[in-house]
Amino acid sequence: MLRFYNTLTRQKDVFQPLEPGQVRMYTCGPTVYNYPHIGNYRAYIFEDVLRRYLKYRGYQVTQVMNLTDVEDKTIRDSQKAGMTLSDFTAIYSKAFFEDLQTLTIEPAECYPAATEHIPEMVAIIQQLQERGYTYTIDGSIYYRIDRFPDYGKLAHLDAETLQHGASGRVDNDEYAKDDMRDFALWKSWTPDDGDVYWETPLGKGRPGWHIECSAMSMKYLGKHFDIHTGGEDNIFPHHENEIAQSEAATGESFVNYWLHCRHLLVDNQKMSKSMGNFYTLRDLLDKGFKPKSIRYALLSIHYRQPLNFTLEGLHAADQAVQRLLDFAQHVRTAQGAGFDVTPLLAETQQRFEEALDDDLNMSGALGAIFEMVREVNRAIAQGQLSAAGAAQVTALLECFDTVLGLLTVDQAPLDQVVERLMEERQQARKSRDFARADVLREQLREHGYVVEDTPQGPRLKRL
Repeated sequence: MLRFYNTLTRQKDVFQPLEPGQVRMYTCGPTVYNYPHIGNYRAYIFEDVLRRYLKYRGYQVTQVMNLTDVEDKTIRDSQKAGMTLSDFTAIYSKAFFEDLQTLTIEPAECYPAATEHIPEMVAIIQQLQERGYTYTIDGSIYYRIDRFPDYGKLAHLDAETLQHGASGRVDNDEYAKDDMRDFALWKSWTPDDGDVYWETPLGKGRPGWHIECSAMSMKYLGKHFDIHTGGEDNIFPHHENEIAQSEAATGESFVNYWLHCRHLLVDNQKMSKSMGNFYTLRDLLDKGFKPKSIRYALLSIHYRQPLNFTLEGLHAADQAVQRLLDFAQHVRTAQGAGFDVTPLLAETQQRFEEALDDDLNMSGALGAIFEMVREVNRAIAQGQLSAAGAAQVTALLECFDTVLGLLTVDQAPLDQVVERLMEERQQARKSRDFARADVLREQLREHGYVVEDTPQGPRLKRL
């Protein structure tokens, strides 16, 4: 039974989608003013695993991930760069999509940009005006929080806490209104905005940050949908405000399940450029780390636990991924007999699914896989795994990898040249022509393979 920890209820809730077999999911995407850091990608990889596992479980998933391309930081930095907002944000939007592909993050069904959905935002604000949830000061329109009795239900904050700035999490610029808790729905134009504005029935200006996600999620997923994800820093005020404005505008529940990924530390400290521990994906790739190793490091710790990211941990992740890749290659060479692998694989799959059914317990799922690897390697070493059994193992690995996104289990036959070189090397060794065998070993390396000689025979590994 699939269960997720729901921030709204503060417990693990059994997952029941609004429509049987269908899941509608919204993910808060990047603000495209810079390259995302690895903390951002921890959240995106968590959301990718969630999406993949829902599909593994047979659901048809519709995922929407927004791009915030109009916001204080995009305006500020585009002006510093001397570029138009659209040209500036296009650079980082393109880089973001490249990173998603690098990290094997499956594409969402839709990536709406805020600037392309201004009419939808205006329509929601007008609904809120009609229902008495807003007021206007100097052309800017604000949401009146005291009109929404359930405000604070997601972050579990009471009125007194909110009055004191929610433990410092309230942005004074965003909240210096009639009531410090209120937030901007529409910001009237100021000279600092330059040429970034829209002429609308609300006046000349631009949307507030929170209304953007409400407009885009409801346009593509409906007024009431299944899952909303994000980092824990989104819980308050962003997601709290989304709930308040969406439910006030529609009179309906907004989202059933709220899932949030915990923060990431680097060497047990908050990331900071001044401390030299701030990493983008490109920084890590430039250091020589492989994308699959980075993905493994970010997904292997449960998403609701803080992740302490270190370069040493990344090296360990590289070893873990390489172990899986080597196993996937090695298992294909099995030609023995005597070991019935079916019960082991059934048990492994059961443990894998039970772990991920329990709020995406990835460490438990990986533990089941590595235990299977040990058992199968033992059978291969003893010459007991048949080719048919090896095919079963490969098929299960491919099944698991639809969730993990870590492995490329290549079932295609080896290149004929590589096969010939391997056969020639075997003959050379049997003839004790070790000089020739060494030459052939180097030729195999040139084709991307290294040979390990084991008591059970030679073993090929991809470089």
